[in-house]
Amino acid sequence: MAERALMPDYLRLVALFGIVVVNVTYMAFPIQEGAAGATSQSAIDQLAVFLVNGLALLKTYGLFSFMFGVGLAFQIRSADRRGLPFGPLYRNRMIGLALLGVAHGCLFFPGDILMLYAITGTVLYLWRDWPVRRLIRVGAALLVLQIVIAAAMAVSYGGPDPDVTAFERRVMTEGDFLEVAVFRSVSFVFVVVTGLFYQGISALGWFCLGLAAVRSGMIDRPGHRLWARARRICLLPGLALSLAASAIWQWHDPVLGEVLVVLFAPVATLGYLGLIAALARPPGPLMRRVLTAGGSSLSVYLGQSLVLSTVFTGYGLGLWDAVGAAAAVSIALAVTALLIAALMIWRIWFRLGPFEWVLRRITRAGLPAKTKRDTEAGP
Repeated sequence: MAERALMPDYLRLVALFGIVVVNVTYMAFPIQEGAAGATSQSAIDQLAVFLVNGLALLKTYGLFSFMFGVGLAFQIRSADRRGLPFGPLYRNRMIGLALLGVAHGCLFFPGDILMLYAITGTVLYLWRDWPVRRLIRVGAALLVLQIVIAAAMAVSYGGPDPDVTAFERRVMTEGDFLEVAVFRSVSFVFVVVTGLFYQGISALGWFCLGLAAVRSGMIDRPGHRLWARARRICLLPGLALSLAASAIWQWHDPVLGEVLVVLFAPVATLGYLGLIAALARPPGPLMRRVLTAGGSSLSVYLGQSLVLSTVFTGYGLGLWDAVGAAAAVSIALAVTALLIAALMIWRIWFRLGPFEWVLRRITRAGLPAKTKRDTEAGP
């Protein structure tokens, strides 16, 4: 831990808790509306939705996407250091992400991001040798472009289809695993297509910024002045504007509020990056184990969907739209904490989390024996 960049470990941990509170609002309630379409809308539930949209929605996706770019740069470093052919390794890795994404989206959660990352990550590979300044300029331009496109989509959205919502309610509360999987598979196709426009462009922008952070050496230096500047300039204004936008979305004008949430999300995300850099200090023994478990972010991310989809569907505990948003978010946070605790035990005996092991096997498939042996020491 002392010899590696600590900031990515803290980033993963924060992003895992942030992304689950967003995802659960679309697992436990109608997928077209999220928690806004929940039957129960008590004051505490409205507060929970307000906080999720203001503090986490789109911000934690930005953190995850930033980490993807960081991961690509680390993989390039590792492959170059050991003289490995990076192209085949990266190609297989994207294929592995796509396969896991299809399984995840069709069986457990249509809002999967792995397929989206596999597609946009292919574009990032073509830009891997760009200089830092170009990566930053293109990344920033893509974030601006995403704001324009997402805002246009929000304004033109005609609202949820009541027939689809009624059908979803029947399937999610009464259907068996196969019926739910069929519904999720159809939804997954729709989400992938729309997600490429609503989130894919900004994901690629954050990929570029993550790659630039490693290339410039910033990721290895949490005390860098640019992290301090991001924390000082973006954190409080970004959070204040995002919370104000969330309040407008929740209690005044949903369309205007959603557009403003999209608009201010990158500012808040940059502030979060600056804050996490300030927290990225050498950990004590317990926190060291927590960060190690959080390093198995793929296993935690997929584990969240495996558990929560069972909790909320009719073939599981049947809590779909049967609890409020506050309870759903609390369940999601508790499940994430338990998964990290389980991985803390798992990582005592195993180098990789279970799904990291699967992805590693796919990444190494078809490679020469020597390359496979060399990748055993890989990141």
